[in-house]
Amino acid sequence: MSLLQVKDLSISFGGVKAVDGVSFTVEPGEVFTLVGPNGAGKSTIFNLISRLYEPSAGQIVFDGQDITGLPAHKVAGLGIARTFQNIELFDHSSVLQNLLIGRHCRRNTRWFEELLFLPKVRRSERQHRLLVEEVIDFLDLAAYRDKLIAGLPYGVRKVVEIARALSSEPKLILLDEPASGLSVEETQNMAWWIEDMQKDLGLTVLMVEHDMSLVSRVSNRVLAVSEGRPLAMGTAAEVQADPKVIEAYLGTEATS
Repeated sequence: MSLLQVKDLSISFGGVKAVDGVSFTVEPGEVFTLVGPNGAGKSTIFNLISRLYEPSAGQIVFDGQDITGLPAHKVAGLGIARTFQNIELFDHSSVLQNLLIGRHCRRNTRWFEELLFLPKVRRSERQHRLLVEEVIDFLDLAAYRDKLIAGLPYGVRKVVEIARALSSEPKLILLDEPASGLSVEETQNMAWWIEDMQKDLGLTVLMVEHDMSLVSRVSNRVLAVSEGRPLAMGTAAEVQADPKVIEAYLGTEATS
């Protein structure tokens, strides 16, 4: 059974259809990538899946459960984590503190137990810390553990945001342009981490990305969209060679 099923998804803003009847499935353990020109609706699809936007039509099914009407704050608890195009971290907190925030959806203690700091809470806190330390080791962030986000290089902050998403123990991780703003070397490292997330952690990855070298390296399947509508699906090479995709990127005159 597919881990994620998106069926005829649509949304409009001010009468303009940002997403128009998009359907696809994401299988367990694969890296599935959305590509397309700027404004194609890729990040909007992410916002619909993570329930930040309400679709005007269509259905989203995750792990056999219809989540189309689910409140956004319940999505992480089901096993969906995401990063953002514009990094969304707490700048004046440390890397460790930001990752521990990612554990919030896994808390199982009640407010009065935490107020009294009962043994159950202490055990839970130790477990959260151990899991976060594993993520820090996985992404080679030990040197930055206690540093404030505001003082970190951009590339490191991109990795910290992925680390926070991993800290929630997701089944599906949504990566919104993970290579945006990165150097060639940092993009290479990002490719390794995505491959490790898939192979070593057994995660399913849904990615939006413009860097086609990264897309070609890590993606099992690629869906190209333009003006909110699907154009082509297949391997990265198949999608890049599709005439409709070439036209969407370059324009009719460039392909004539």
